[in-house]
Amino acid sequence: MSTSVKPATQPSDLVRDAEERLPDMLADIARVITLETPSADKDAVAAGAADFADLLHERLGARPEILTVDGVAHVRLRFGEGPPRVVLLNHQDTVWPHGTLERLPFSTEDGVLRGPGSFDMLTGAIMSVHAAAILADRLGEGGLEGLSILVTGDEEVGSVTSSDLIRAEAAEAAAVFVMEASADGALKLERKGTGIYTLIFRGRATHAGLEPEKGVNAGMALALTLPLIAELADVEAGTTVVPTTITAGTTSNTVPAEARVDVDVRARTAAELERVDAEIRALAANPRLEGSTTEVIGGINRPPFEPEQSAELFDRATTLAADLGIAAPRGVAVGGASDGNFTAGDGIPTLDGLGAVGDGAHAEHEHAIIAEIAPRTALLAALIADQLGR
Repeated sequence: MSTSVKPATQPSDLVRDAEERLPDMLADIARVITLETPSADKDAVAAGAADFADLLHERLGARPEILTVDGVAHVRLRFGEGPPRVVLLNHQDTVWPHGTLERLPFSTEDGVLRGPGSFDMLTGAIMSVHAAAILADRLGEGGLEGLSILVTGDEEVGSVTSSDLIRAEAAEAAAVFVMEASADGALKLERKGTGIYTLIFRGRATHAGLEPEKGVNAGMALALTLPLIAELADVEAGTTVVPTTITAGTTSNTVPAEARVDVDVRARTAAELERVDAEIRALAANPRLEGSTTEVIGGINRPPFEPEQSAELFDRATTLAADLGIAAPRGVAVGGASDGNFTAGDGIPTLDGLGAVGDGAHAEHEHAIIAEIAPRTALLAALIADQLGR
């Protein structure tokens, strides 16, 4: 970070500064992509958090905290003494297992940036660092008073350890900006809430050839219940209830004593999430196969992100984009959830999808478009300055 304070920020300054910083942003994106951080490996996530904290210190001149919750490391950098007025939400864990870099290495070719986590959401996380750095360089570090940058370590597995931290950090904020990516540049104004369940069916094992009649087949209990789970969906309401991973049994000649199914639930309203939750538990309480039992693990994970929480910030983004001379953003509703669901669900103004433009979240073709990085970083800087100045 420069020690001198540049003149007062104008929209054209932000775009120019972001373009000048693009080589540094690409270097920082390469840095975080090449340090693999699969969510399930807490040691790898901790190493990634430590390195991201160092990167924040290098770029912003302030030392972040590393907050470890149930073994998962999260990074927080606050400016000023009072409660944050603007919170930037990021995560540095990815869905990619160790070794992915060997076949999907970081690269920048033909205007496209590739590598595991490049789209979801390491490019966005670096954009948040540099947007803050642009403002610090222009206004001095004091110009960031009231800003908090969070970089969590378990978003891809439900934010189990970070959700309370996120909600507490944003409790008094005027705005939360979520640096998740955008498939076509549109900002995310509405997200469905989520439920994550595992149903465990238990029966009694016996030899499948000698005395199957003495067993209670947990696999059959699962099979009888599966259609009833799927029927909980409501197409008109936009509620999806999808059985996903299914396992049963131990050997080919044993009546299964246990079977499991994971269930993914998405809904636009809290009432729909609560309805599905109650009906899943009712199914478990009334097993369809005599002698079997059913246990439910999990529940409602993220509340819905309803559109009224993003409306005012989206209007400001549209106005600021015009001031910057960049294309006006579009807004979309999406089915996937993010950490923005927590803050929007608490009634905090939240705008999502401010990160990379590209495609391929969780897919082999994951990528970000390099030409979009600087203008969107400038827009983020403008949004931060706009909200901190109120």
